[in-house]
Amino acid sequence: MKTSIHNTHEVFNQTPPLANYNLYSANPALREAVAREGALWANAWLADRGAELGSAEMFERGVIANKNPPSLKSFDATGNRADQVDFHPSYHELMQYIKRHGGSGGPWAQPRAGAHVARAAFFMMAGEIDNGTLCPTTMTYAVVPALQHEPKLAAWVAKAIAPEYDKRFIPGLQKTGVTFGMGMTEKQGGSDVRANTTTAAYVGESEWGSEYHITGHKWFFSAPMSDAFLILAQTGSGDKEKKAHTPTCFFLPRFGPDGKQNDIRIQRLKDKVGDRSNAGSEVEFCGARAWRVGEESRGIQTILEMGTYTRLDCVLGTSSQMRAALSQAMHHASHRQVFGRRLIEQPMMQSVLADLALESEAATVLGMRLARAFDRRDDEQESLLMRVLTPVSKYWVCKRGPIFGGEAMEVWGGNGFVEDGPLARIFRQMPLNSIWEGSGNVMGLDTLRALSKSPRVADALIAELAPAKGMEANFDAHVLTLKNLLGALTTKPAASEFRARELMQKIALAMQGSLLLQHAPSAVAETFCASRFGNDEKWGAAYGVLPASTDAHVQKILSRAWPACGLTS
Repeated sequence: MKTSIHNTHEVFNQTPPLANYNLYSANPALREAVAREGALWANAWLADRGAELGSAEMFERGVIANKNPPSLKSFDATGNRADQVDFHPSYHELMQYIKRHGGSGGPWAQPRAGAHVARAAFFMMAGEIDNGTLCPTTMTYAVVPALQHEPKLAAWVAKAIAPEYDKRFIPGLQKTGVTFGMGMTEKQGGSDVRANTTTAAYVGESEWGSEYHITGHKWFFSAPMSDAFLILAQTGSGDKEKKAHTPTCFFLPRFGPDGKQNDIRIQRLKDKVGDRSNAGSEVEFCGARAWRVGEESRGIQTILEMGTYTRLDCVLGTSSQMRAALSQAMHHASHRQVFGRRLIEQPMMQSVLADLALESEAATVLGMRLARAFDRRDDEQESLLMRVLTPVSKYWVCKRGPIFGGEAMEVWGGNGFVEDGPLARIFRQMPLNSIWEGSGNVMGLDTLRALSKSPRVADALIAELAPAKGMEANFDAHVLTLKNLLGALTTKPAASEFRARELMQKIALAMQGSLLLQHAPSAVAETFCASRFGNDEKWGAAYGVLPASTDAHVQKILSRAWPACGLTS
């Protein structure tokens, strides 16, 4: 008798990989923000980049770069120190693409109205492919304003903004383009950089300016494969009572002007939760050559000019990861059949996805509005807004990232929890931007500092919210509460630190609500305001808790966020 053989492994009801689609045309919130914030001229260029970045080849490069993290080569074959970091070719290919299209230098190389906005949109799309390559991209972009104050470093600025990526380990000025990193924190201090013990001894004047020798360590030294870095060190000169704990900023290259490798000793690469494609390190300096940037003992003020731009990119980077996670969740829900229907046709899943879509769009519009302030920082109103919105946006958007990534992972179920799919990498990446460039509490202190330095900062904020007044009752009530809180903290500054996180949350939500009310479809704006402002006892514990009054809006929100979902709105 013949035994029948049964196929026990027929694969069906699985979601096909998400690739070969245009990241820009699929994201109406981003497209609209680009036009609104002053970069409509870049629309066709961004559409071309969206098509390239959305290709299967680009997604695969991001996957491979993260599965093959960098390695440290401490010594060469003869026992001499090498202190080099090796990367998979996919990492270099991604870096080359981002730098070629101005991710690290475009607004500086070709300044024009809307240049920072256009670059922000490109940066966000690049972040959907890989966030590790954004780290050196960000720091190279952010170092330019600080270095522009030092004429003797002009050649380095030109290399930083050049559209060429040069991976060779040779002196920076011999390369077609360079990248920058940063070294601020030490073992004993963390965010308290005044506690740094690394010292700088003045040597004399040389071709790059005032030269010092650096001795000490950095517990977190970002992107150690970069060609140069900005670091903080104590000069120990001048009035010791006043200056002993006020570090100075220094330009620290991998090679000196004589072509010799600088004494930057990489002790180890950090084993990070996320950001696997990129290297973070711990280093020691044994008389490394460096050149002062800015005034002595004013290093924090100098390097924070760089930090302001990196904080913008923290907002954009987390927004990009939100969009990536939302796209994957929407794509999966549009294909996966459960209980006889697609997931996206199930009312409870629709509520979850709609809530995620609201969060993603709100993060996008806030980040792009902030980019406009950077474009127009010479305008007093925009400069005042930038002071307060940078720490506020960085706090709120980045703080929302991890729970957002976890919810998107849950949409995928068990498939989302394994490294074969994209959600695990996104989830591991999400906490980074909330920690990097100042934790939530540091952002709170910066927000309070911005508001206390000038009452015009609060005035500029309230003026920015004014156009949306009267458009939605819950929003109006929220803004009134915000005004009262701002007034209370002004009259009782001793209590302000206890309320700083509440203040940042209220400012961020007010800004997001105002932008959506003025510019988003009514279904998006009304549901955002009804859930974030009028639903306090329910909203926030988990995604998917939307007011019953907004049920009719849900499918419209989903169709806007992911037009390919196939719902009739």
